[in-house]
Amino acid sequence: MIAVHKNSDGALIEIELSGEVTGTDYSTTLIPAIEAALAEHDTVRLLAIVQPEFKGYDLNAVWSDTKLGLSHWRGFDRIGVVADQGWVQTSIRLGAPLFPCPVQVFDHANIEEARRWLRESLGSIHVMDLGGPCVQVSLMGKLDPDEFKKAETDLDYILQEKQGFRLLIDLSKFDGWQGLTALASHFRLARGHIGNLDRAAVVGDKAWQHLAQRVASHILDTRTQFFPAEEIQNAKTWLASG
Repeated sequence: MIAVHKNSDGALIEIELSGEVTGTDYSTTLIPAIEAALAEHDTVRLLAIVQPEFKGYDLNAVWSDTKLGLSHWRGFDRIGVVADQGWVQTSIRLGAPLFPCPVQVFDHANIEEARRWLRESLGSIHVMDLGGPCVQVSLMGKLDPDEFKKAETDLDYILQEKQGFRLLIDLSKFDGWQGLTALASHFRLARGHIGNLDRAAVVGDKAWQHLAQRVASHILDTRTQFFPAEEIQNAKTWLASG
C-alpha cells in the first residue's frame, strides 16, 4: 500500500510504501496527490520511505509507475528514497542516471538527513562587493525563487551606496532554474538598479551563456562582454578599467 503525507506548501510530498503496492494504490492515492501538487507548483519534491515490510509491486503497479513517470517526466524537482533493503537501494541507484532530476538514497537511520536534503536548495547565489563601482553576482547550482529573494536583498544593500555600478555575472557553475517561477525571479533580480548599470561582464563556459550576453547588451542598452570561465580575472580587470 501507499500512504501519502503532504507538507504545508504542497511542493514536497512524502509517501510510505509497505506490503505489496498495487495499481489501485497509484490510481487512488499517489497519482491524485502528485497531480494536485503540480496544479499549484511547477515541480514537486518526492520522498519515498520504503518500510521494512515492503514486498514490491504487482504488475499493475509497475505499469502505473511507468505511466506516472512518463506523463510527469519534468514534474519532479528532486526524489529521495529511504530504504534499508539492499535490493531497493541498488535498483534506485542503477536507475537514478535515467531520471531528469537528482535522486538520492538514504538509510532509515538517516531519514532526517533525507528530509533536509529535500527541503534545501540545490543552488545558491553569492553577491560580492569588488570595490569601487564593481559588484559580482555568482550563480551556482540549480536555483529556486527563494535564493533570488535573498540575493536581491544583498544586492540592494550593496548598491544603495553606489551612484552607478558595473556588474560581473559568473555563470560558470550555474545549472539552471527550478521551474518558471525561479526563471522569472532571475530577471527581476536587479530590476530597481538597471538604470544605473554602466557595464556588465558575463563569465561562463556554455554557448547559451555567450548568447545571453549578446541579448543582454541590446536589452540593457549598455556595454557588455563575455569571458570564458578561466578568464574571470580578466573580466574583473575589464570591469574596473576606464
